Amino acid sequence: MLRLQSRARQLRDVASLQLSEGPATLKARPGFRLPLGIGYCTARSATPFPRDTDTITKLMVANRGEIAIRVFRACTEMNIRTVAIYSEQDKMHMHRQKADESYLIGKGLPPVAAYLNIPEIITIAKEHGVDAIHPGYGFLSERHDFAQAIVDAGIKFIGPSPEVVRRMGDKVEARQAAIEAGVQVVPGTPGPVESAQQALEFCETYGMPVIFKAAYGGGGRGMRVVRKKEDLDENFYRATSEAQSAFGNGALFLEKFIERPRHIEVQILGDSAGNVVHLYERDCSVQRRHQKVVEIAPAPQLPTEIQESMTADAIRLARHVGYENAGTVEFLLDSNGEYYFIEVNARLQVEHTVTENVTGVDLVQTQIKIADGKTLPEMGLTQDQIKLNGCAIQCRMTTEDPSRGFQPDTGRIEVFRSGEGFGIRLDSALGFAGAIISPYYDSLLVKVIAHAHNHQSACAKMLRTLKEFRIRGVKTNIPFLLNVLEHPQFLSGVVDTYFIDENPQLFQFKPSQNRAQKLLHYLAQVMVNGPSTPLATKLPPSETEPAVPEIPFVSEPPKGLREVLLKEGPQAFAKKVREHKGLLLMDTTFRDAHQSLLATRVRTYDLKRISPYVSHKFNNLYSIENWGGATFDVSLRFLHECPWDRLDTLRKLIPNIPFQMLLRGANAVGYTNYPDNVVFKFCEEAVKYGMDIFRIFDSLNYLPNIVVGMDAVGNAGGVIEAAISYTGDVSDPSKTKYSLAYYVNLATELVKAGTHILAIKDMSGILKPRAATLLVSAIRDKFPDMPIHVHTHDTAGAGVASMLACYAAGADVVDVACDSMSGMTSQPSMGAVVAALEKTEHDTGIRLDDVSAYSAYWEQARNQYAPFECCVTMKSGNADTYRNEIPGGQYTNLQFQAFSLGLQEQFEEVKKMYVEANKLMGDIPKVTPSSKVVGDMAQFMVQNKLTAKMVEDRAGELSFPVSVIEYFQGYLGTPPGGFPEPLRSQILQGKKTIEGRPGESLKPVDFKALKKKLVDQHGKMVRDVDVISAALYPKVTNEYLEFKDKYGPVDALNTPLFLVGPKVAKEFEVEIETGKTLSIKTLAKGDINKEGRREVFFELNGQLRSVFIRDTEATKEMHFHPKALKGVHGSVGAPMPGTVIEVKVKEGDKVVKGQPILVLSAMKMEMVVNAPVAGTIKNILIKPNMKLEGDDLLLDIDHE
Repeated sequence: MLRLQSRARQLRDVASLQLSEGPATLKARPGFRLPLGIGYCTARSATPFPRDTDTITKLMVANRGEIAIRVFRACTEMNIRTVAIYSEQDKMHMHRQKADESYLIGKGLPPVAAYLNIPEIITIAKEHGVDAIHPGYGFLSERHDFAQAIVDAGIKFIGPSPEVVRRMGDKVEARQAAIEAGVQVVPGTPGPVESAQQALEFCETYGMPVIFKAAYGGGGRGMRVVRKKEDLDENFYRATSEAQSAFGNGALFLEKFIERPRHIEVQILGDSAGNVVHLYERDCSVQRRHQKVVEIAPAPQLPTEIQESMTADAIRLARHVGYENAGTVEFLLDSNGEYYFIEVNARLQVEHTVTENVTGVDLVQTQIKIADGKTLPEMGLTQDQIKLNGCAIQCRMTTEDPSRGFQPDTGRIEVFRSGEGFGIRLDSALGFAGAIISPYYDSLLVKVIAHAHNHQSACAKMLRTLKEFRIRGVKTNIPFLLNVLEHPQFLSGVVDTYFIDENPQLFQFKPSQNRAQKLLHYLAQVMVNGPSTPLATKLPPSETEPAVPEIPFVSEPPKGLREVLLKEGPQAFAKKVREHKGLLLMDTTFRDAHQSLLATRVRTYDLKRISPYVSHKFNNLYSIENWGGATFDVSLRFLHECPWDRLDTLRKLIPNIPFQMLLRGANAVGYTNYPDNVVFKFCEEAVKYGMDIFRIFDSLNYLPNIVVGMDAVGNAGGVIEAAISYTGDVSDPSKTKYSLAYYVNLATELVKAGTHILAIKDMSGILKPRAATLLVSAIRDKFPDMPIHVHTHDTAGAGVASMLACYAAGADVVDVACDSMSGMTSQPSMGAVVAALEKTEHDTGIRLDDVSAYSAYWEQARNQYAPFECCVTMKSGNADTYRNEIPGGQYTNLQFQAFSLGLQEQFEEVKKMYVEANKLMGDIPKVTPSSKVVGDMAQFMVQNKLTAKMVEDRAGELSFPVSVIEYFQGYLGTPPGGFPEPLRSQILQGKKTIEGRPGESLKPVDFKALKKKLVDQHGKMVRDVDVISAALYPKVTNEYLEFKDKYGPVDALNTPLFLVGPKVAKEFEVEIETGKTLSIKTLAKGDINKEGRREVFFELNGQLRSVFIRDTEATKEMHFHPKALKGVHGSVGAPMPGTVIEVKVKEGDKVVKGQPILVLSAMKMEMVVNAPVAGTIKNILIKPNMKLEGDDLLLDIDHE
């Protein structure tokens, strides 16, 4: 970095010295002049090339960009010194660096006007001894007054004579010249049209469609096809404005529009002796908005007789007008073989490159030599010596977004990696990382030229080259060009100007993944603005990579119970479980354990690393609990990864062990009730993605809600494991609400409803060993053939004893977690249970040594989640859970919430108040989401210093948490024993209540409509599972999809990098897919700039990369234009960066959908922005001449 800064200072010093050189009489101008021994021409000075010109020693290019560089290169080969001019906006542009001298022009003028400043260009040329001026293309290249001014100044103009430029530049006179020369023309106006009325009169005579064309320029600027007479006024105005902006003259002429033509142009050369030759033709039919996109030389499958006739006509016209230098005669060829002259471009064309490749003639050098007085025969350019060699294709790579109607894109190129190789030529001026694409000039980025022996081979080379390009930071049209080159019609070689319009599949793009650059943006974002997911503690994550224990090198893991399920179905699976000898275990390490200990923050990255070991060593497990519950929304909300992708990934890595998830009945994996079709669709997709067993419960043991989930799972083909949510204490005769009879009756209803397996869900860890014996024995006696699975938490420390008691009483399966992720609010220790039954008839079939190795991995991995470690606030288990009945999964979260609310010193009071809150609710089972209601109420009471009696007395005046109000309204269902009165009525104060099952009355979700909405917002990569996620969590899913699009596969980062980002000078690797690994090194974080952004530097795979990140803290006081809201139709954003030309509405106006509301201009293209919806203009945030970025908010429409 320091070396780069030092080198930059040296160059500035050299440049500043040059500013003071030169005759004292000359006016000093900004710019630089390198001596002959320094700069682009150093090699020429050491070993001079023989000069090919007699009078031209210094040449200026009155243009910018790649054409300026193209001319400079030709001059360097001819030993001619070069001069560049540049606008204020182009001061960092490459073309000025490629010249021997460069000078600022048009200071204080608008960007385009700077290059149209004829007097200043001539003055600079005279002051600095310029012998000749090349106009390039665009700008002043077809202005005869510019050519005349050059000649009058005693400087050579590289082009035709001013008179020919005038005559050919005026489309009307050029048309008359063609008629005089006997060349067929398209019907058109004899002169410029002065008004829309005059255009209408022409249409009345010749009919529709017609086309407006700029009289003083080309390139599609000022060109508009009009098919309806009522559209004449608007298009006349727009075309005039575009022509005025692009060429300094808004004159238009009008022609009859030829349907379905091929656009063929002939390259000509003429000299001062009257010699004229052609260099064959080019096919330019692939056009968008009348602007060429792909050019081919020679025109494929053009009949020889047409080619010969067309080139003869081009030469005849050139001789008729006395044409000198290079030019192009353009024709339209209809489907009947008739062709019509349309115009002469009295300059070098953008697509001259393909002609150079197939003829071997350097057109720029030939132009210069002709201007210097050479004749074509002297240069060996007689018609018989000009031969064709193969085929060449040119693609114009632009900074336009084809997915948004080719809207120009602007910004900084963060990555530029070009395609190269045999037969490839690149002409560019912005092809480098760090280049700034401004909205002021043409969007052309690179001209890519492929040359081969035939059209198909040239297409293959071009395709390969375009696929090698990697451009990040701005959008490009590469995806569109790839589709064009792969289209069968283009490969055949014959297309017409309707090709793009008639092939909408050209606009079906596979989105660029851009994974590496997106990840750099994420890392830089975290470095500048801190973690993307809130950290609960101040402990830093460990940077030690957890060591994965070795597994035997075998192709397949040993078979497990899942084989029975897949081959014989859920009922056979349940029977197999019941017949199993010994205790079966479910491992909760992949879900509930880390939900209880680490706030559900464990990432797929760490789960999948240990998965192959689990698959090989724990095939005897009943199941692995790895999905559902809080895992679903936390993955989207905080881990920025898709839970469906997690399930799919783990399924592929663990194909032999059944997976189990927690399904909240009618709540699915959410915290509210959903329409039944959402629950059914969710279960259907979950089974497809690899889920096997669904542990279905309801937080209030409300049977109708459980049955919905059971039906959905059964319909999807999953294993139904209906669960009883346990609360109270069946071993305590004084607790009568939740008696043994209550649970046996509930179990009976679940068996009747069709459960395959019966679960007891002890979410608070309050199932004492004695109670476990009583409860399991009673259910086993009632249902001897029904498999029983018991889930618990080890909050009190008696979990192992309780689970062994359950097994002894007749349970088939109990829950455990690996040792280092067990205990406290998690599940009992796997190692302890395994060891307790080892070498007995009840052996689990799992080796203790394997458990220890598994535990060692998670012990290291757990340290990486230190920012969420429950041990910061909870040092051990606590038997007070038998009193407060706080669920294990909620205990640590409640503790973190208390700390965040400033109640850390009152947490003991929160726990006591949890008991009181539960009584106020009616003494209910406590599991998500009912446990959240009780927890919210408890913290509300502590914060407001309320007792239970105070709540009862003041219920009508207190502002309760939303969750509490919704509970009493019946949104969760009906609790056992009903709602407590009169408290319910006092809290609700007349608010509506729900009777019966809440989801029963909900309108089904229209998945097709929801998917369309998501596709409109996020693109075509939206999947069916994303639609389900959106049905469950609309806002969270939208935020996740936006995050993924912005930052890419952050799930590929290791956990410390994901959480807190890298330190400066850190080197690391990121595997984004099998066989593709990124090597990254963090180099530096820059100071804040005037825009409130910091530049962060990386080395990616050995190449320097940098990204700019807005510092949110530092920019709080800075003003930025607001952005349009995604998905809100009335929030109208700028479709492209640019300048506001005209605002057609005012606040309060009524508009209809499609009505023009304003006009934007960018890169010399004007765009009319139409109202996306009907309504009333609410807020207008823009005004004429305001410069905007893409998606800047233009105005709001109050949608009707």
